[in-house]
Amino acid sequence: MIEILLTRLPHGDDLPEPAAQTAGSAGYDLASAEDVVLAPRERRLVGTGWSIAIPEGYECQIRPRSGLALNHGITLPNTPATIDSDYRGELRVALINLSDRSFRVERGMRIAQMVFARVEKVAFRRVDALPVTPRGAAGFGSTGI
Repeated sequence: MIEILLTRLPHGDDLPEPAAQTAGSAGYDLASAEDVVLAPRERRLVGTGWSIAIPEGYECQIRPRSGLALNHGITLPNTPATIDSDYRGELRVALINLSDRSFRVERGMRIAQMVFARVEKVAFRRVDALPVTPRGAAGFGSTGI
């Protein structure tokens, strides 16, 4: 288990801490710190009232909540969003309304979930040619034929 340091910001006073909803949940729900109306096709950055410190070697991925996506067309335009270990600002969630109706985000509503993952550092080595594979350079959809 890794330890995530958590700071409540002044505008997040009455909001719940990020939390897993069940023992088997991979994600920790984040609630909105503001009331927002998302018009159809509108994107907006929504504050959560929390800042975190992630240990070096890890990232925090911000992901949509499946119920909001399925039932209301509310998702994240950059999913999963990555919060790096050296970021200390407020956790803010980029939401987008893909539906044809306005959607009201209310303060305290769970709007996204955080999943923490290990990040491996890599060393790039330039070569003249890459190793050959059966797939080669075939792109999108090439393995489904």
